[in-house]
Amino acid sequence: MGLADDVEEILIPEEALQDRIRELGRRISTEYDTKEPLLVGILTGAFVFLADLLKAITIPCHVDFMATASYGDATESSGIVRILKDLNQSIEGRHVLVVDDIIDTGLTMDYLLETLKARYPASLRVCALLDKRPRRRREVPIDFRGFEIPDKFVIGYGLDYSGRYRNLPFIGVLKPELYGI
Repeated sequence: MGLADDVEEILIPEEALQDRIRELGRRISTEYDTKEPLLVGILTGAFVFLADLLKAITIPCHVDFMATASYGDATESSGIVRILKDLNQSIEGRHVLVVDDIIDTGLTMDYLLETLKARYPASLRVCALLDKRPRRRREVPIDFRGFEIPDKFVIGYGLDYSGRYRNLPFIGVLKPELYGI
């Protein structure tokens, strides 16, 4: 019995993910043509998306990572954001593109954007693979959006539940009985 057996439905198949990521890479390459952006991946969920997005970008760029915590093993954000890993380099005067797997309540991204703005980047934009608008509690700008999704608990392609399912090649909905809803 594999991980895919725990999936209630495939929300976004692998091919649709890859097509959209290539399109996002083209847009980013065009809009940042002469700027050499710094892509800041938000760990751990965004690492799969960032890796594929990076391959779709055709201009020089740099990569760094931040790690935050607001969920723990829960399915709901606590609303309290902690930075577990900060950037390794200064962003002052740089064109920063924050790359995240999902914008849900918006609380974590809002906190990150405020934190990064205080470091004086030349520009600060957001690329999110998934936008779960029905759960938004804080509006945040999403400059490059992969997909809008309904209010369902999703896993796969870097997204997890209790550390599992990140390695599924698609975005799926976890069977509710597996996370107690």
